[in-house]
Amino acid sequence: MSLDALFSPQSPQAQAITSLFTLVLILSAVIFLIVTGLVVYSVLRYRARGEGEPRQTFGSRRMEVTWTVIPLIVVFILFVLTVRTMAFVDAPQDSGQSPDVVINGHQWWWEARYPNGAVTANEIHIPASKRLLARIEATDVIHDFWAPQLARKMDAVPGRPSYMWLEADTPGTYQGACSEFCGMQHAGMRFLVIAEQEADFSAWLMHEAATAPEPLEGAAAGGARLFRANKCSDCHAISGTGAQSGPSLAHVAARRFLGGQLANTPENLARWITNPQSIKPGNRMPDQQVSAGDLQALVAYLETRQ
Repeated sequence: MSLDALFSPQSPQAQAITSLFTLVLILSAVIFLIVTGLVVYSVLRYRARGEGEPRQTFGSRRMEVTWTVIPLIVVFILFVLTVRTMAFVDAPQDSGQSPDVVINGHQWWWEARYPNGAVTANEIHIPASKRLLARIEATDVIHDFWAPQLARKMDAVPGRPSYMWLEADTPGTYQGACSEFCGMQHAGMRFLVIAEQEADFSAWLMHEAATAPEPLEGAAAGGARLFRANKCSDCHAISGTGAQSGPSLAHVAARRFLGGQLANTPENLARWITNPQSIKPGNRMPDQQVSAGDLQALVAYLETRQ
């Protein structure tokens, strides 16, 4: 994730947070310069000149009121601005509104589920210029969902769902990550938020909810039989429903691999099947002991999951 993402807000919520941060930073710099200037002035103006003990002053009501009231005014202004920003940025946590997308954190990947049954992993598609209500959950340990250009950080706590607004001003691909240490592969728990024109998003949503047709012949058909025989479906759903301890493979060939961290090619897919620890050490995917022929058939089958 580039440093530019932190200072390039692409949603009304992120812009509000950035504006508040900038204001606090400027105000802090002004206060720092004033205090530093007064200290330097005092050091130079009242330095010892060998004239004996200086005259002692035991209090000044005007000075005491001044240095008490001014900080109180500054804190009050910051408090009001912060509350206003929070009210604008935060989604209601007790709303009866159904979420537009449910985002679930796992060790170490992100799952996104949509009301029409579409399920994807490490990719969250949204329509551009439209605010969605996202419910943030976790399956195992505490994670933290953060797409810096789009939204605030939101903890994903097992058994305690939270809600947030997810929105992008313009179409584009925005990087995100887990920002709460959650285990060995925390640093690799990346995801992408892909904002599209509403027509493109609707087409993607319908496509993801549909099940790709099963191959009837060739290596891909043999791979489908191997997929079932090797009980891959115990962890991976091949449609929008089914086991979900691992990422859904319903349309695995049509999305970026590992949240865009690895090119989605047959070669990388084969490497992931046989030796996933070489790509993402500590992940929950066991090595698959398959022959070269079976591996080729499995890859051919997964490549049909468009």
